[in-house]
Amino acid sequence: MAGKSSRQASRVAVLMGGLSAEREVSLSSGRECADALREAGFTVIEVDAGRDIAARLAEIKPDICFNALHGRWGEDGCVQGMLEWLGIPYTHSGVLASALSMDKTRAKDIYRGVGLPVVESLLAPKSEVMARHVMAPPYVVKPNAEGSSVGIYIVAKDANSPPQLGPEMPEIAMVEEYVPGRELTVSVLGDRTLGVTEIHTSGWYDYHAKYAPGGSTHTCPADIPAEIAAAACDYALRAHRALGCRGLSRSDFRWDDSRGIAGLFILETNTQPGMTPTSLSPEQAAAEGLSFPELCAWIVEDASCGR
Repeated sequence: MAGKSSRQASRVAVLMGGLSAEREVSLSSGRECADALREAGFTVIEVDAGRDIAARLAEIKPDICFNALHGRWGEDGCVQGMLEWLGIPYTHSGVLASALSMDKTRAKDIYRGVGLPVVESLLAPKSEVMARHVMAPPYVVKPNAEGSSVGIYIVAKDANSPPQLGPEMPEIAMVEEYVPGRELTVSVLGDRTLGVTEIHTSGWYDYHAKYAPGGSTHTCPADIPAEIAAAACDYALRAHRALGCRGLSRSDFRWDDSRGIAGLFILETNTQPGMTPTSLSPEQAAAEGLSFPELCAWIVEDASCGR
């Protein structure tokens, strides 16, 4: 870690807000990270990332950009490409890893290529998904390239009719086999995992469960067999490396505990995990003895171009 004097000499622009449906979450993450970085000794400028973001950064001339954006444009490779073009070192994953991770179907192709267990899924037009069961129930319908569980529909085994999808669903949807059981998640920081958390909700781990007060509770570390914890950590690290992620990532799993190790499946990898002190990744870091300011400082000091 750098000394406080060298940190004070580093101007960090925290990118937050943005244009996606997850703007409010990004603003919350960004403000928390900005405060933590100031506590760690950095000079911080908070930047609400609008369409003039390139001009704003050219004016500000930061040494580093801390990317606290969520959703489209912020974590799908778009902002990363702009920062590469501007030559500003930035945090988290680069252009290719961000784009691959955001596209759930392509991420699954990568997972399969390195032997990670995934559930069956397909892409189908929204109109077709609403007209008939394109997969035998139970199944899940979700956008192929969104974050934070935006627009998730669960179709029960005994459902007589297909789901009627809302306007948030894009014209092409992912339909995925439903896995009963438990929700697990593992963060990767650099080249190490930060343990396994189990997420408890009254239903699916959707947008409300993630961000509303009392929407979910966490057990960190998860109370699961050592074999399952070791496998989840192994899968998360392999996914991080196979996708080409950098800095911090978090992979989500479903575990059907009635099937043992055969019931553990990786669902997706998030290259821009939520970054409030009570979010999953900071919570896991804290369990490993890394405070929130220390975590944010590590992420900044890992920043670079060519990620």
